[in-house]
Amino acid sequence: MNNEKKITLENLVNDPGSLSEYDPNAMSIDKAREYIHKFLEVNLKTEYVNTEDALNRVLAETIISKINVPNYNNSAMDGFAFNLDSIKKKNTLEVTSTILAGDLSRQKIKAGFAAQVMTGSKIPNGTDTVLPFELVKQENDSIVISELPKKGANIRQLGEDIKKDGEVLKKGTFLRPAEIGLIASVGINKTKVFKRLKVSFFSTGDEVVKAGQPIKSGQVFDSNHFTIQSMLKRINVQCIDLGIIPDDKKLIEKTLRKAAKLSDAIITTGGVSVGKADYMKDILKKIGKVLFWKLSIKPGRPMAYGVFKTTPYFGLPGNPVAAMITFYQLVQPALKYLMGHDGYKLPILFKARCIAPIIKRPGRMEFQRGIFTSKNGELSVEPTPHQGSGVLSSMSKANCLIVLDIDQKSITVDEYVNIQLMEGLV
Repeated sequence: MNNEKKITLENLVNDPGSLSEYDPNAMSIDKAREYIHKFLEVNLKTEYVNTEDALNRVLAETIISKINVPNYNNSAMDGFAFNLDSIKKKNTLEVTSTILAGDLSRQKIKAGFAAQVMTGSKIPNGTDTVLPFELVKQENDSIVISELPKKGANIRQLGEDIKKDGEVLKKGTFLRPAEIGLIASVGINKTKVFKRLKVSFFSTGDEVVKAGQPIKSGQVFDSNHFTIQSMLKRINVQCIDLGIIPDDKKLIEKTLRKAAKLSDAIITTGGVSVGKADYMKDILKKIGKVLFWKLSIKPGRPMAYGVFKTTPYFGLPGNPVAAMITFYQLVQPALKYLMGHDGYKLPILFKARCIAPIIKRPGRMEFQRGIFTSKNGELSVEPTPHQGSGVLSSMSKANCLIVLDIDQKSITVDEYVNIQLMEGLV
């Protein structure tokens, strides 16, 4: 794609033949990811937050340390500090002092003597090695050393973790608990991060009813609303809930226009297949630009991606499992990119032995819900019962997805398959 002339979303929509590999009605998931990424426009804004409040945010600048960490040589454990060369003359050393963590005094220990030190305490001048209490014999005010350690043992050296003027974290790093602690370790209490992404979402359909409302035969409670909102919250975006919109073209169009003004991305569920009341495709063609895919995946075949002005739009299937699968596999990577999260990748695939047969025909990539276990270092997996795209309980029971390639056929017992851990998707 990079070797061809520059392709815009507009000319793809108007002339699908401008790229031989582009088929909006039967696209592989890999190509779908490529096109989504290609037409995303990143508009990142920044702010400073208290470092303790920066968890799950994305770093907006590369951090360079102004200090060494640690900024002094210190003991890695409770024990005795001494000069190793003094042991060659005698193995008994007199203990002259005790140094506690936080003691700022400058002490010097002469050869042939030792200081009792605590974890984190400064290493006194004249010493270069620490032995823990349990490896020495104490006799009155002296210690007896029977086994020589290596020079420098059990000492955390100045700048061992981070050097002064060294890089701490790169711009675009997703901040987990370890990164928050690392930023604090170099003395930074205000951290520059990208502002949280604003994502509008709503459901469509006359049959869809909000949880807590009375329901009639022929209607369904809107589980998608809660799952989409929950998945968005787990990646720390700002959710704008626009409710449930009935199958009314004017009302859907009005809601889309409102969403575009309010947010950095739009997500809908339902209304993107080929039913008589599935209006979304027609509306988007009118007010924006849309690449409409019948993706070659199962579940999740009907999905739309497009742009209204500069706001990306993701139209997810109405079936709840299909909505979750397409969110994890396609929408979440796009949102991570828009958030400024540099280098986000889908979780790696693991090989697992399949302990139950799986029926599959070539032609579509499948994401079956599975339960994996580990025994004696080997992973095994079996699909959950009832794999229908409307069976949301299959996602709740599963701890992994069984990922079957587009050309893969049915799986026999003891055949190895790829799995993607469910927890790794967030």
